[in-house]
Amino acid sequence: MPERKIEKKIPSAVPLYLAAAVWPVAAFLLPLYRLWAVILAAVLSVIAWKLGRKMFPPVVVYMPAPEEPIHTGEAATDEMLEKVRKNLALLPQLDDFIKDERLSACIRRMERAGSGILREVSEHPEKARQIRRFAEYYLPTSIKILSVYARMERQNGENAAELRREVEQNAEIIAKAFENQLDSLFESETLDISTDIEVLRDMLQSDALN
Repeated sequence: MPERKIEKKIPSAVPLYLAAAVWPVAAFLLPLYRLWAVILAAVLSVIAWKLGRKMFPPVVVYMPAPEEPIHTGEAATDEMLEKVRKNLALLPQLDDFIKDERLSACIRRMERAGSGILREVSEHPEKARQIRRFAEYYLPTSIKILSVYARMERQNGENAAELRREVEQNAEIIAKAFENQLDSLFESETLDISTDIEVLRDMLQSDALN
């Protein structure tokens, strides 16, 4: 799912600096103890500010939109999915931190599959029971394992090296399990469509339309 972005305009500070710079110049050139001189300096300051805004317009940046709360109509499901979302948000951070490319590739697969699981159950909360073990054990345990790996990746010693080897050897299995979990959510739809196709084929045959 593409990340939603919001547009934000960051005004430049230069117009304010230009407006402020008018006053020391005016103090040097004008008798600011006179009212007309103060008014002139103020007018020039406003003009400098407006010119500065034209010359240095706001910078437009695009920022990630705030995540909308999940509302499925079932409080327990909403709570579980929010925990899933928070855990999934840690995967890109771990990917950035971990240097091993093969492990990073597995993390990205986990992230894609996890996002698909979150989206599917958010749209079809009746499937929530199918991912309860994934949400309560598989995902948080995977995050824990990867977090320890990230901490140990730069450590020397046999224990750290053995831990890294074990995680690297099992990363493919974990990523595949995430993908299988996502695929299992569509099992009922697959069976329904297969049944519909079979019935439709039989009806076409009986009506001599095939």
